[in-house]
Amino acid sequence: MTKIKLCGLTRMCDVEYANSLKPEYVGFVFAPKSRRYVSGIRAAALKDRLETDILAVGVFVNENLETAAELLRQGVIDIAQLHGDEDEEYIAKLREITGRPVIRAFRIRNERDVMAAEASCADYVLLDAGAGCGKSFDWKLIENVERPYFLAGGLSADNVEEAVRHLHPYAVDVSSGIETEGYKDREKMAAFVEAARKDVNA
Repeated sequence: MTKIKLCGLTRMCDVEYANSLKPEYVGFVFAPKSRRYVSGIRAAALKDRLETDILAVGVFVNENLETAAELLRQGVIDIAQLHGDEDEEYIAKLREITGRPVIRAFRIRNERDVMAAEASCADYVLLDAGAGCGKSFDWKLIENVERPYFLAGGLSADNVEEAVRHLHPYAVDVSSGIETEGYKDREKMAAFVEAARKDVNA
């Protein structure tokens, strides 16, 4: 069954919505330039309200390795997701000192990008059109990817059922597709989860 990640939660009500929908993952964004940015203190408060069977993913862009590691050690997040220029050495070191999984994001524009994703030493890769651009990419490029991956980029309740049925990704990752005027929308979140799980519930 394809897993679900609801990313970019910033408010307590977002966590409450997620708790009611039971995704496997939620995401907290630690990139200061993002409009969805949360501090470590804020993320800790949000995580404290999150159901224990939902894993929290921390999204980083060129973050100091020790800063990311400390959030993992403290249990503020369970997994690190890297969107910057972090190399294989950074990934390996972060995993070594924390014992926690790492997701590496890749912008998919051509077959070369797909090959780079498949070769990554990260536990999982995230295949996206770009950093939070809200647009999808050509899914034909990843039809033959064999390793587990998170599919992101332009997903919403309107197309996630097709994505799951056609690509069978390890997980689907959504942020802007469940928002209204920049904030998480409970109805859109519920519609997305329902659509992503439609085949399972059929």
